[in-house]
Amino acid sequence: MNGKNLFFTSLIAGGAAGTCVDAALFPLDTLKTRLQSQHGFLKSGGFKGLYQGLLPVLIGSAPTAALFFVTYESIKATTQPLVNESFHAFLHMGAASLSEMVACLVRVPVEVIKQRRQALLLDKGNFDIKFLYRGYWSTVLRDMPFSLVQFPLWEYFKNVWHLYVQRDIHPMESAACGSFSGAVAAAMTTPLDVAKTRIMLASKMTQRSELKLATMLRTIYAEQGINGLFAGVGYRVMWITLGGFIFFGVYEEAKVLTQLALTQL
Repeated sequence: MNGKNLFFTSLIAGGAAGTCVDAALFPLDTLKTRLQSQHGFLKSGGFKGLYQGLLPVLIGSAPTAALFFVTYESIKATTQPLVNESFHAFLHMGAASLSEMVACLVRVPVEVIKQRRQALLLDKGNFDIKFLYRGYWSTVLRDMPFSLVQFPLWEYFKNVWHLYVQRDIHPMESAACGSFSGAVAAAMTTPLDVAKTRIMLASKMTQRSELKLATMLRTIYAEQGINGLFAGVGYRVMWITLGGFIFFGVYEEAKVLTQLALTQL
């Protein structure tokens, strides 16, 4: 596939996959956010209004996912021919990490608005740029370890299954690999997700020193122990397991359809 086709394929497939997942599983994400909130589950809305904050997600989901996959697939296509196959897992880790940093430029402002809506925090006035990016590094430091686990596992499981069945794997088989790898990564990175959520939901008057990831992790552990660090882990794993199946399934299917359409142009 040439560079132009790779760009458009990743753009369309990634955008479609991200939007499908975020729209379909939004209530699970809302419940997870409310369980992790420092304001408490019931005060943050409980089981009511589970679609609060959906609009910014629908606007930002496609460009965020598309940006990630355009970066990820471009790095892979550029560097894989130059690297011995035995080192491809490390290449996938690096590609995923860099892609997360790029995608977070769009993801973080969307996430801040979304989570504050989910937790029923009715902010008055406009969000300034500094406030919208207050959780950038905490999001990067959550998503990079997540991707370092998920994407190499996804590639590994796909390769193992390909060798086992001796044929190209189907989109749904790729989706199953993505689902399982996502579940593992989700459970492992839950404490980072809890801290990131607390940072994004903190009052505008919160001191900057209190919004550091390490400081927030210590605060949560001191106040609530291990249970606090793993708040919402069930909903997070469920969301990412189901989301992984939908995401990677739609992504692979959309890639096939987009490539077919591009070859006919």
